[in-house]
Amino acid sequence: MTPDQALKEAATGALRPVYLVMGEERWLVDRVVSAIREAAATGGIAGFNEDKFTAGDTPVESILGAARMLPMMAPRRFVMVRGVERWEKKDGGDDGDDGDEERGGAGGKRGASKQASPLDALAEYAKAPSPSAVLVLVAAKLHGQRRLVTSAKKGDFLVSCEPLNRRALPGFIASMAREKGNPISSDVADQLAELAGPELGYVVDAIERLSLYVGPKQPITEDAIAQVVIRVRQSTVWELIDALGRRRLDRALAALADAYDPRDGGLRLLGAVSWSVRQMVKFESALAGGASQAEAAQRAGVAPYKVNDVAQTIRQLPKGALGGWMRLLAEADLALKSSRRPAQAVLETMLIEMCSR
Repeated sequence: MTPDQALKEAATGALRPVYLVMGEERWLVDRVVSAIREAAATGGIAGFNEDKFTAGDTPVESILGAARMLPMMAPRRFVMVRGVERWEKKDGGDDGDDGDEERGGAGGKRGASKQASPLDALAEYAKAPSPSAVLVLVAAKLHGQRRLVTSAKKGDFLVSCEPLNRRALPGFIASMAREKGNPISSDVADQLAELAGPELGYVVDAIERLSLYVGPKQPITEDAIAQVVIRVRQSTVWELIDALGRRRLDRALAALADAYDPRDGGLRLLGAVSWSVRQMVKFESALAGGASQAEAAQRAGVAPYKVNDVAQTIRQLPKGALGGWMRLLAEADLALKSSRRPAQAVLETMLIEMCSR
């Protein structure tokens, strides 16, 4: 089941007795859980028939007891367990070994019965759940062969909340912007995906701030993103790109010093440069395929007033230079996220190597 399907179920009030909400995209997990909780509380007093637990802090028997308890002055109870993966780490066993185990021999039993794991107890409960409760199990990740996971897949109560891939992110951004009442073009959505992604929590926060900045029914533009998200105008980024194309390292370093923001460790600036270079790659590829400059600009999402500048920059570059730039940008992104080197030094080294190619 996708998060959208779970949200639609919650909106109709047709809730299932058990949900396994699993995945590493925290924003999706929280949104699904919140919608189910709100739907479960319909017809009762908010919080009156609600229990929240953390796996490992409370015995699974107590949690299942709460799920089997009859609701008071409401049609159902809401029971949630976070951190279900903690039981898997503690158990560490194979679900196939559950139950009593006898090891034959002349001496009779050689091993004691093995107690079922909490995860298996939850899987057993899911076979015959209480009709007057909604049990929501939240886990970042569980082994796919666990009985609980296989039962959730078979019973269609597994809600997968994995991070969106880069290709799907612009569509998500456009959808969220429409919900706010602000149109956004595909190329601007792609730019925001590059700058704010991949974590949806930050993306949604950026859209919220952009919506407030541009105002009701106003489009979200590159200039708005420059003011709200990266605090550097796209024109400054193109000045940096132009300096690189002309092999003017002094101008490139000066543009970097002017645009660098230590508050985000250079990641937003790097994202802006990466997005611009990706536009150039698409533009060059379209031209190589026989497209006119206007057609290439449309395919690459290049604004009409920038077409001539982009075309001139590409003509100045040796063949294959853009591919090398993309590799250097990826290496710089990894270094900014994992290296102990100063962020500005990482970006300066990247510019030196881009100019030397």
